[in-house]
Amino acid sequence: MAYDFDTFVERRASGSEKWRQFDHDVLPMWIADMDFKAPDAVITALRGRVEHGIFGYHFDEPALRDNLIERLRLRHAITINPDEIVFIPGLVTALNFVSHLIGAPGDGVLTLTPIYPPFLKAPKHQQRIVQTAPLAVTRDGQRLHYEIDFDALEAAVTPQTRLFMLCNPHNPVGRTFTRAELEGLAEFCLRHDLIVASDEIHCDLLYPGEQHISLASLSPEIANRCITLMAPSKTFNLPGLALGFAVAQNPALLKALRDYQTGMGSFVNALGYTAALAAYRDGQEWLDQAMCYLEQNRETAIRFIDDHMPDITTTRPQATYLLWLDCRAVSLPGDKSPYAHFLEQGRVALNDGATFGEPGRGFVRLNFATSRDTVIQGLERMKSAYDAFRVSAG
Repeated sequence: MAYDFDTFVERRASGSEKWRQFDHDVLPMWIADMDFKAPDAVITALRGRVEHGIFGYHFDEPALRDNLIERLRLRHAITINPDEIVFIPGLVTALNFVSHLIGAPGDGVLTLTPIYPPFLKAPKHQQRIVQTAPLAVTRDGQRLHYEIDFDALEAAVTPQTRLFMLCNPHNPVGRTFTRAELEGLAEFCLRHDLIVASDEIHCDLLYPGEQHISLASLSPEIANRCITLMAPSKTFNLPGLALGFAVAQNPALLKALRDYQTGMGSFVNALGYTAALAAYRDGQEWLDQAMCYLEQNRETAIRFIDDHMPDITTTRPQATYLLWLDCRAVSLPGDKSPYAHFLEQGRVALNDGATFGEPGRGFVRLNFATSRDTVIQGLERMKSAYDAFRVSAG
């Protein structure tokens, strides 16, 4: 069947965090969820579960566990046992779990910046020291390209570092790291005796010709040090149903995760299991069509920025529906950030790059997972703010 991604769905009355955070005249293109209805299979499955009418304790879903085992084997070259999956309410929860479990207060947690803000917040919540290594960035015309900077990693790691947090595909820059980069990273983590939390939540949101390689698939040695984090939430637009999963093949890490989860009472919503199973079983056709639509949105946004806001450079994400914009060449008055300028002058809400770490200062992140008309409307609002400053500066 053909899915309709062009029709805008009003979300303000649905409790959507994305749409209620700002005034009604602000167009939100920030938080990473989609303005698309979930796959029909998910909606049908949820209706059937709700009509059952009883919502008792639901601590496991063997059918989902079996589905994930096969999915991990076929898509990510990871072969695991059923008990090596731990269901969790979400990946931010998992980042906090892992930050608590690995090391002790005062130990270091290392990550690559710019980075999804919870990577910077979760270690601090557990009294860990955040250590950062900036990604290397190059510019080719109006395109930005990021790579792992191993010299920066060696400069940032210390004897107190216990945990490395990886985001692959990377949020916000949209990279799917190459096998060579990941092999170098695995060697680095093994040599420095680091546990790895690998957030791979965007791994199914790949554009044509791109490949996701899971760090844990590289060797038994690095798999023994990995806690791999995934979820259907970004892939099928289900974040409000709060289901993710962690994969740990190291028995000690697995036991620590389970014990901490039980102690915290942090279990998955019953409807989350229903939605995840339906999405993974029957949602691929929806996902294929969504990715075609998102690719067109990506190219629409890049062309518009290139043509109408030439002082801004962007990534071309290999995965995710997030565009990373370098606005540093747009000299704004005083200390005003591009985020504040676009919000105040264009009435469009983006993510402030400064929240992604120091290398994100002067950047914004744009979510293009919405109807094409809404993407164009948001870009036109940005252009009006961009043009207004250029006129006043001239």
